[in-house]
Amino acid sequence: MAEAARPGQFAQFFVPGRTLRRPISICGIDRRAGTLRFVFQVRGEGTALLARAKPGQALNLLAPLGSGFRLGDTGRRALFLGGGVGLPPLLAAAEPFGRNAVVAAGFRTRGSIVLREDFERLGCRVLIATDDGSFGHRGPVTDLAAGLEFDAVFACGPRPMLRAAAKLARARGVPCQVSMEERMACGIGACLGCAVRLRGKNGETYGMVCRDGPVFDASAVVWGD
Repeated sequence: MAEAARPGQFAQFFVPGRTLRRPISICGIDRRAGTLRFVFQVRGEGTALLARAKPGQALNLLAPLGSGFRLGDTGRRALFLGGGVGLPPLLAAAEPFGRNAVVAAGFRTRGSIVLREDFERLGCRVLIATDDGSFGHRGPVTDLAAGLEFDAVFACGPRPMLRAAAKLARARGVPCQVSMEERMACGIGACLGCAVRLRGKNGETYGMVCRDGPVFDASAVVWGD
């Protein structure tokens, strides 16, 4: 499982007593140890049950699923934009870039900041924005890109943030990949519950976030702006 996983992919966790599996992005990949790391926010009964899992406890999951980030040349300067729970999948993606990566992370408050030290251990420069100004910059996380030089953008977070990341990359003339967050049931493209509008060769079309994504080229997504 770990050998086949790529940054940006996800897993579907089965939670006893729940009909639908819970999609959680892969945060870390240790191929030597054969393990995957998951970091998630408790938002309901399903994730609360997962959070109570004990070390050594067997879990039922499908992984790796979806398409991951296409990292390309890790010697180039990369900007990683993450918002809240959208930050975990960027950790594995930023690892091979090391000091060539700048991570701009947005959170609601100082108390909700996660993974800052993990990115710093990789050698990444980390910039923080909070909605309430309790830590770092107060305002949108994309504000942190002002004055930065970068050759590629990788983003994960709420749709408005991804739209802003796509606009930023377009203005700078650099490629941008976005990992989209949508509710999904099956995780394999069968239920058609996580459709996203895309630009195709013959006009607009639809793709499934779980099957065709969750990572897409930002230029291929119809943002509605």
